[in-house]
Amino acid sequence: SVSPIADSKQFPGANLEIASINAEKVGADSAKVTVKYTVKNFKLTEMTEDAHAAHMANSHDGQHIHFILDNKPYTALYKPEHSVTLALNSEHYLLSFLSRSYHESIKTAEASKLIKFKIDATGKLTQEPTPKEPSLFYSRPKGEYKGDETKNLLLDFYLVNTSIAPDGNKVTADINGQTFTLDKWGPYEIKGLPMGNNKVKLTLVDKEGNAVTGDNVSVERDIKLSEK
Repeated sequence: SVSPIADSKQFPGANLEIASINAEKVGADSAKVTVKYTVKNFKLTEMTEDAHAAHMANSHDGQHIHFILDNKPYTALYKPEHSVTLALNSEHYLLSFLSRSYHESIKTAEASKLIKFKIDATGKLTQEPTPKEPSLFYSRPKGEYKGDETKNLLLDFYLVNTSIAPDGNKVTADINGQTFTLDKWGPYEIKGLPMGNNKVKLTLVDKEGNAVTGDNVSVERDIKLSEK
């Protein structure tokens, strides 16, 4: 089953900014990209006081930033800085947002930043114009769940330049071949998944149910559940 979960602790005024993003060539074919953030009205590494923290997978390291590069599985950042090595002559999308300790995103424009950038043959980084097209980024579930964590899995995604509604765009969640249609942007709870490997695919669709076209509109993940 997939169902909305109750309201989570809010963080009014929480703000995430990219203070700087730089690249330097390393080796013959790659560049090291370093992103530094400014975080306001939100404390990284603090535990989120909320009932959801007790019955969902909860990070022992507390609140963090989700660093999602090219809609791949995110990296959790507990410090406002991160470096990755990327190929020369490449183009990338980077979505960053503030997250509660149990991995649920803060869904406000101020708490997130989406940028597009390219790296040329010399390792120079250039930011492209801010993306304007409707986008869907996958966040949770992710990786492997064990023991009690397998009972309630957080389904969380991030929308940029679009909204979803009963009479508008929607998100379809295909879980092991069963499709659920989501028309409210918020956290959901997945229950009843079998042990072992599971597939979750999220797709942004229009009000007629047709897949929206674009670079970040459909994402698939494999996750694993085990008894212990």
